Amino acid sequence: MTADTVVLLHGLGRSPWAMNGLAGYLRRQEFTVLNQGYASRQGSIAGLCQQILNDLKPHFSGLGKIHFVTHSLGGILLRYGLQSWDLPVARLGRAVMLAPPTQGSEVVDVLRWIPFLPKLMGPSFLQLGTDQNSVPIQLMQLEKAELALEVGVIAGRKSYEPWFAPLFGGENDGKVSVARSRLPGMRDFRVLDVGHTFIMNDKKVRQHILHFLQHGHFI
Repeated sequence: MTADTVVLLHGLGRSPWAMNGLAGYLRRQEFTVLNQGYASRQGSIAGLCQQILNDLKPHFSGLGKIHFVTHSLGGILLRYGLQSWDLPVARLGRAVMLAPPTQGSEVVDVLRWIPFLPKLMGPSFLQLGTDQNSVPIQLMQLEKAELALEVGVIAGRKSYEPWFAPLFGGENDGKVSVARSRLPGMRDFRVLDVGHTFIMNDKKVRQHILHFLQHGHFI
């Protein structure tokens, strides 16, 4: 029996190291895991998606379902990829998005005006706001209610960055509000007491991820 594959996509300013613990956990559950890296601060969302596609394409010719687990920007890259990649639709399985700025992030709206920060964070950072140039919001206009694969979203409501609190009108994980993490067409949604940066390392989050990949809904 061919094992299903899980592609991991880390967030902005991170590397595959951030997802190593989760990768090990999923391998112990007998998944084939591709912990995909990309230069998150060195390209636009479109450019990063093309890089990721080039790296993943050799793995799309096998058997078994292809699942995704993404963190933050990784979720936007997956959504963009579903609109632009030539994927083997029959092999698409499920996806869990952790703390995705599905409808943009208010933090980006403010930090984009700090001198030198946009240059430091890169082009993709500037595309994650909530204004008319927001790629996440533009994607919502392209996406149909029925997505190409089953998606579950896990949002956090614990912030370790209180200085950003005034930017949000409700629960948030310090970088993304719970309200803006919701994706139309998602199959399931959970809000947990976790922060944005290390959400993938939480034991309960990992249990929810595994259950969704196996059954299509969270515990």
